[in-house]
Amino acid sequence: MGTAAVQKAAALTDDIKAMVAMTDGGLIGARDRAMILLGFAGAFRRSELIGLDVADCDFGKDGLTITLRRSKTDQDGRGRKIGIPYGSNPETCPVRTAQAWMEQSGIDTGPLFRSITRHGKLRPGRLSGIDVARVVKKLARRAGLDAAKYAGHSLRAGHATSAAIAGASERSISAQTGHRSVQMVRRYIRDGNLFRENSAGKLGL
Repeated sequence: MGTAAVQKAAALTDDIKAMVAMTDGGLIGARDRAMILLGFAGAFRRSELIGLDVADCDFGKDGLTITLRRSKTDQDGRGRKIGIPYGSNPETCPVRTAQAWMEQSGIDTGPLFRSITRHGKLRPGRLSGIDVARVVKKLARRAGLDAAKYAGHSLRAGHATSAAIAGASERSISAQTGHRSVQMVRRYIRDGNLFRENSAGKLGL
């Protein structure tokens, strides 16, 4: 008999803010903030997030345009562009934190997200998907969340669910996540609507 796949919890906007508030100082904190916020705002898969190069990032007056060279649903390698708007709060703005990370690290070419030694020395190698999960779990634990329920996918799922809660359209969510099937997006929207459109909230209890 088959068992249901364990679905990681979606990191919602308030969770992300709490996690960002618990990041370290220095280079590690700058990287973790940029990675968490960019992963959340871009609704990126782990592989897409760690696959980003500096050349894929174009900062403009409206925000950050990221070119995904390849992804799970882009087998032809044609790539697609993702827009990351400026956030209203500088502390949680994915664009400003990405800029701060690049400035502090001095990274101007090659992999965007890299490993850092415990002594704060930047390594040339690209992070792995497991590294993303470790950062998410570390910050979730510090924020008082159950770290076992969170992983790299929590950022992507959290974007879709949070956007649905805020009333974003199915079309706009699909455009950001890159889902070809609306069925997956609709699952996130249903999760987001559990409390936003809930008849029990009309009972006057």
